[in-house]
Amino acid sequence: MGFHGAMHPDLRLELDDLTRPAVRALVARHLAGMQADTPPEDVHALGVDQLRAPDITFWSAWVGDEVVGCGALRRLDAQNGELKSMRVAEAWLGQGVGRAVLEAITAHARASGLTHLWLETGHPFVAARTLYERAGFTYCGPFGSYEASAFSVFMTRAL
Repeated sequence: MGFHGAMHPDLRLELDDLTRPAVRALVARHLAGMQADTPPEDVHALGVDQLRAPDITFWSAWVGDEVVGCGALRRLDAQNGELKSMRVAEAWLGQGVGRAVLEAITAHARASGLTHLWLETGHPFVAARTLYERAGFTYCGPFGSYEASAFSVFMTRAL
């Protein structure tokens, strides 16, 4: 697919209600992956039912009829939003899916009047942290109800 990180030309993003089995399966794989690689007290990933909360907007990424990624935005208050459930299907890593989802969420947040985005991820997730760094996120302390932990990394960026 060209150079590392090049976006697939047929990629499309959709606002999603989390009812399609393929999307639910990707969210389940995301949650299982977080539980496998993270101490239980540091798993902050959300399941399908939690992602359907009224303060969360969820997107799925598709190539043809294959779901290739997802991401969500939780509105914390009038100015702040939190990235949640960023996931790229394993076969699609390195093809710009994560960047496209992040860009869509960022654009939506800005258009919705938010002024800052926040996220929590784990120390081991170097590719995710690199994506966020390249998108202008900087490291910060815990926010909201999060507490400092040896596993968690917190990042933020102004819109």
